Amino acid sequence: MSKIPRIVPISVLRQDAALVLKSVQNSQQPLIITQRGRAAAIMLSVESYEKSEHERELLRLLAKGEKEIAENQGYSLDSVLKEADSLLKEQDK
Repeated sequence: MSKIPRIVPISVLRQDAALVLKSVQNSQQPLIITQRGRAAAIMLSVESYEKSEHERELLRLLAKGEKEIAENQGYSLDSVLKEADSLLKEQDK
């Protein structure tokens, strides 16, 4: 089941930015900012943004690996697992 997005008009953000920011930080969920009834921006906590960027990088590396496999290039399983362990340790810091 998908979550219902949290939506805040830009006028509410202008009136009480501190409260909106605190809400984003506490919920760890994205907040859609609307302007004239249309989505204009997404607000994320720093932690959520960093997690998303880390996941995007992992997906990029997986796609690169699939391409290398298709082209008969790539790395040994041992070196891939070693790099994956290193990335996971960085994420836990």
